[in-house]
Amino acid sequence: MPRPLTVAVLAGAALLTRRALRRRVGVSPLWPMPALDPPTSGRPRSRALRLLVAAHETVAEGVVQLRLEGRELPRWEPGAHLDLVLPSGAVRQYSLCGDPADRSSYTVAARLVEDGRGGSREVHEQVREGTEVEVRGPRNRFPLVDAPSYVFVAGGIGITPILPMLRALGDGVEWRLLYCGRSRESMPFVEEVEKLGPGRVTVTVGAPDLDALEVPGRAAVYCCGPEGLMAAVAQRFPTVHLERFAPRAAQGAPFEVELRRSGRVLTVPADSTVLAAVRAELPDTLYSCEQGFCGTCRQRVLEGEVEHRDELLTDAERADSMLICVSRARSDRVVLDM
Repeated sequence: MPRPLTVAVLAGAALLTRRALRRRVGVSPLWPMPALDPPTSGRPRSRALRLLVAAHETVAEGVVQLRLEGRELPRWEPGAHLDLVLPSGAVRQYSLCGDPADRSSYTVAARLVEDGRGGSREVHEQVREGTEVEVRGPRNRFPLVDAPSYVFVAGGIGITPILPMLRALGDGVEWRLLYCGRSRESMPFVEEVEKLGPGRVTVTVGAPDLDALEVPGRAAVYCCGPEGLMAAVAQRFPTVHLERFAPRAAQGAPFEVELRRSGRVLTVPADSTVLAAVRAELPDTLYSCEQGFCGTCRQRVLEGEVEHRDELLTDAERADSMLICVSRARSDRVVLDM
């Protein structure tokens, strides 16, 4: 008959073994196979915040401004933007245009796009004062760099990321702004901008004369506005800093996408996206903004060369992943871990 001490030791060892196994299986449910890398798709880029819409007001024709209140909000610098989760669940990006020193609220503005995908209409008609909204960020892909002088070009709502930059520049910094819009009434913050830089600001109704724009040799050039305006500025000033909240058109050569884990090979037409091709086969594939900003559709790239068209991933992240809503293949085929 076994001694009581021996029984106790064996029972304790068995208990410890069971606990160790539970922890191991928790790390890798397929143990003893190796643990899989955590999935990439759908992982949030930053901690979500629930903020109160403290103010919802019209600041120009077709433009509303939201003040979102919270406590000890994450810091931001001029050029940063927020991801705003709308009542429908759609995610849209809006530049911060308030005071970076204010840790109690964020301010954004949105223009109503009549023929858009509905996000701006939600902001105008469904996001009301007194409601709560979810935001992510801030993130900054449009930072204000150090330079001896600056030239800014803004079109309509494109003034929003530039406005905090103008406020941040000291009196001794040389800068000029060309601000254009379809009418003065449709241009948000136009009176404030004119007061910030008397003699430095040119307000134009209609198409601006970019050939008359004087840019010093070492000046940093910034532009935000409609795609046509940004393309024209980039053609004249190749080193321009651009901020866009719409993806470049889904066009290019057709190519193939191999979904390695699914064992499928898909063709992406010249005028479509990887996301559209994948969702035709895998309809549960996660996505949200369809503009290359939120990161929900990010997928791991196993083989192939990618033409990155997003505004989110870092160079390190682009080494082995892509946002399939906007990015395309440079090679004939790209292989995804799907």
